[in-house]
Amino acid sequence: MTQPQTLKIDIWSDVMCPWCLVGWGNLRQALDSLEGEIAAEIAWHAFELNPDMPSDGEERTAHIARKYGRTLDQSRDVQNRMREAAERAGVSLDYEGEEPAPPAMMWNTFDAHKLLLWARDMHGARRQTDLKLALFEAHFNARREIGRRDVLLAIAEETGFDRTEAAAALDSEELAEKVRAEERAAWEMNVTGVPAVFVEGKFLIPGAQPSEAYVDALRRVAAKVAENA
Repeated sequence: MTQPQTLKIDIWSDVMCPWCLVGWGNLRQALDSLEGEIAAEIAWHAFELNPDMPSDGEERTAHIARKYGRTLDQSRDVQNRMREAAERAGVSLDYEGEEPAPPAMMWNTFDAHKLLLWARDMHGARRQTDLKLALFEAHFNARREIGRRDVLLAIAEETGFDRTEAAAALDSEELAEKVRAEERAAWEMNVTGVPAVFVEGKFLIPGAQPSEAYVDALRRVAAKVAENA
């Protein structure tokens, strides 16, 4: 039986980014449809949509309106379109916890990126993806305060990581500099928005593409890689 061709996929994204979750859902659908043909080795990289976000955060609808110069009603319309795109991608941006629902907030994600880098460096790409998806769920579906240290440590522990090791990662200045380096690398590659998906280190698929677009792009890259092998 022929083994699937494995492609290295690097994704720059932020856990606050709804389109990053939508893009992940569509990419996952694409990889499912390519099973047996193309496999992926996925790594996540740091990109902060709001690096200056204060520690107490900002309400989401007001944030979108302020940042993009929209009215509150326009901001709500944007979020409704995101929810529809998420549904098509097989993921959810909706709150799924107990009522009354906490406010939908935006948080500072620098420490979340430190944990994600630590997870990849110490436990491998698959476990990093586990943590990334747990952070998406915590933010969108549970509305947890993922800018807070204790919340991040709880999520890491719930995902099967050692809490003490995760705490040391949050205290690490070396990891902080790695986050900054990954963010600089994004800018040097002219990445100004996320998700940004790089295949085999040089083929960029920008934005949250439909699953069919990912299928087509991955097949084209796989063919190029095979030609040059």
